[in-house]
Amino acid sequence: MRQAIGSFLFNVGFYLLSAVMAIVGWPVLALPARFNTAYARLWVRATLALLRATCRLTHRVRGLENLPSGPCIIASKHQSTWETLAFNLVFRDSAFVLKRDLFYIPIVGWMMRRARNIGIDRAAGPAALRSILRDARAALRDGRPIVIFPEGTRTAVGAEIPYQPGVAALYSQLKVPVVPVALNSGRFWARRIFIKKPGLIDVEILPPIAPGQSREDFMQTLRERIESATRRLIAQSE
Repeated sequence: MRQAIGSFLFNVGFYLLSAVMAIVGWPVLALPARFNTAYARLWVRATLALLRATCRLTHRVRGLENLPSGPCIIASKHQSTWETLAFNLVFRDSAFVLKRDLFYIPIVGWMMRRARNIGIDRAAGPAALRSILRDARAALRDGRPIVIFPEGTRTAVGAEIPYQPGVAALYSQLKVPVVPVALNSGRFWARRIFIKKPGLIDVEILPPIAPGQSREDFMQTLRERIESATRRLIAQSE
């Protein structure tokens, strides 16, 4: 019962908070991109504080020493809405690869675009890949890491689906290290599940994969590192 009440309070608070911050933040859209990014981080901090207060759900990040000092691509497991929020704080000033449709959400989506995230139109075929590469190169030139979820969608705990080819294209074309990231967020905030469980979400940043591997070897290495570490984090949280 306590989990249900906490989850209800979080959901109500989250939508109210988001509505208020969207309305108050309307003028931010007219400001340079860095102000949109800063405002988004403020919203995420407030959301995570609300999550901690209502659902007793917190997180920790391990392996920050594995992040390269220069340009890189961060490729993460995707189990929950949680990482799409919290990664704005964990990986500061990152450019997220996300569905272009999200850019059309009033105010919030417009801010995502103004914050120079990378939209992908999966129906556009090869043109979508060219667009992603162009925007990714611009992000790296600005010194911003790129965050991508290779699965392309949230997956349930224990489920493994094929990784999308976009991450391999970025790896082979951009020639920068790819940093695998494992997590267990789905154990606490599962996709399409109302209840959010109390506990500690673990995020583990793994050693980077240096450029130069073939696409096949890279995809195999990336998948093995992410999936094996994720299984370990899930087992430790049970």
